[in-house]
Amino acid sequence: MKVSTKWLNDYVKVDDLAVEELAEKIERTAVEVDETYRLEEGLKKIVVGKTLEVVKHPDSDHLNICQVDVGEDEPIQIICGAPNIAANQKVIVALSGARIAGNVKIKRGKMRGQVSNGMICALQEIGFSESVVPKEYADGIYVLPESAVPGEPVYNYLGMDEDIIDVDVTPNRGDMLSMRGVARDVAAVYGRELTLPIGTVNEDDGLHIEDYLSVKADKELAPAYKLRVIDNVTVKPSPMWLQKRLWNAGVRPINNVVDVTNYILMDYGQPLHAFDYNKINSKELVVRLAKQGEKITTLDDQERELQSGDIVITNGKDPIALAGVMGGANTEVDDNTTTVVLESAMFDSSSIRKTSRRENLHSEASMRFERGINRGTIEEALDYAANLIAELGDGKVATGIAQEQDIDVQDTTVEISLEKINNVLGTDLSVADVTDIFERLGFKVAENAGEFVVNVPPFRWDISIPADLIEEVARIYGYDNIPATLPVG
Repeated sequence: MKVSTKWLNDYVKVDDLAVEELAEKIERTAVEVDETYRLEEGLKKIVVGKTLEVVKHPDSDHLNICQVDVGEDEPIQIICGAPNIAANQKVIVALSGARIAGNVKIKRGKMRGQVSNGMICALQEIGFSESVVPKEYADGIYVLPESAVPGEPVYNYLGMDEDIIDVDVTPNRGDMLSMRGVARDVAAVYGRELTLPIGTVNEDDGLHIEDYLSVKADKELAPAYKLRVIDNVTVKPSPMWLQKRLWNAGVRPINNVVDVTNYILMDYGQPLHAFDYNKINSKELVVRLAKQGEKITTLDDQERELQSGDIVITNGKDPIALAGVMGGANTEVDDNTTTVVLESAMFDSSSIRKTSRRENLHSEASMRFERGINRGTIEEALDYAANLIAELGDGKVATGIAQEQDIDVQDTTVEISLEKINNVLGTDLSVADVTDIFERLGFKVAENAGEFVVNVPPFRWDISIPADLIEEVARIYGYDNIPATLPVG
């Protein structure tokens, strides 16, 4: 899980902390940290340019001679072989003397007899992983937003000035596979205020979910299965703020609809899936077990033969998604999609695990379903995503949610005594000390004569017994503050 400190700072103040300090605190109190980095590290003299003129090189069939405004008194000439270069583009320019990825130095030189005073760059050439580069720019230069100003450093435009903490989340801390989960933990550890915006939706009174579809879902297979419909959507590239959030999280931007589902996945830890309504060919979605030998072609263009233990989403007849793992190619959202069906669900984790391993298909969604999700925000995440798709795609959200049953969302109640906590940890904590720790964690607590009744919200589904609470007290109090004791006898 790649954690952008800039994104994290939206929820809990961390901009006053050095990234190394924050990473060390996370590692000492929660999960391992693999590395910290900033994409702009080691780069220099890389700026925004505007191509004023692009003409064919007289002695080459693939090179172009470009006159580029880089914010100086006069344009500079750069020779470029990218297939998508054109006039009036805002581009990434490595000036003469620049350092790009791999510590490569850009020098003034000649190409086929023509002077080149720099390099117009692809994202990969300035340090971006191939896996996050939008497909339309995979084989060419990246085109910046029109608002980019020639001569300014590109780092802020591309989110390269953000510190990233790459954490290795252990199976028992699935709550930290989300920005909100990390923010909760950081706020608790530092005793800082947590501000999490609540996702809401603006529905269009002229559109009604029941006019589009209904749901039939086996509660054992899908304890929660909720759908919203967004109509009159225009599928297009996402705005820059969203693309930056995604690629800093290690996710490739695709289009505004798919990008929103991935954004919510990273933000809430709630997997979502978007279907093209007009490709479903049915007004009912049915969640069931696959029939032995049924087949589905998934979004990776692989035809898969299903087994009877696989959970599938069907149009009442044929599978259109491998539940919790990957969608089907036959209902994929594309540039022609106008009506989106958005799914937010909770599936049986053991079934998802078996299917994922058998098919060797490990997705961001399946990982979260296997480790658990916050049942308290299944609907909130759906609402937030539907609203954002409508905003970014100029669409309208139909009123209502299609679902067969709702999930029980209650706190988990755990009782423990102050005496037990202090005996296990070898500490001398007071009622006030322990109450403060529980409240910092977002738990509701009642105490009487040293006996605590703690209500743990659904966002910490890993806590269910007194030993879990003792561990929470230990890590928030600080392992270094716990006395080292030797066994007696």
